[in-house]
Amino acid sequence: MATKPAHIVRALFLVVIATGVAGCGTVKEKTAPCKRPANLTSYAADPRQECGPMSYVNGDPATAMAAIEAMAAQ
Repeated sequence: MATKPAHIVRALFLVVIATGVAGCGTVKEKTAPCKRPANLTSYAADPRQECGPMSYVNGDPATAMAAIEAMAAQ
């Protein structure tokens, strides 16, 4: 009878350890590019393109508000 509680305690201890190891980090952290093997990311071309400098679309706030109100009226 004395060995049964010892087995339960040992099993619970192993479950707690396994849960702790498996739960480290969020999903995003587990799939982060820095965690991928270097041979999969080092030699691939970067498909992103440069966007260039940002510029104002609506320099005049009053004109922008008038356009928003005109769209809301339609």
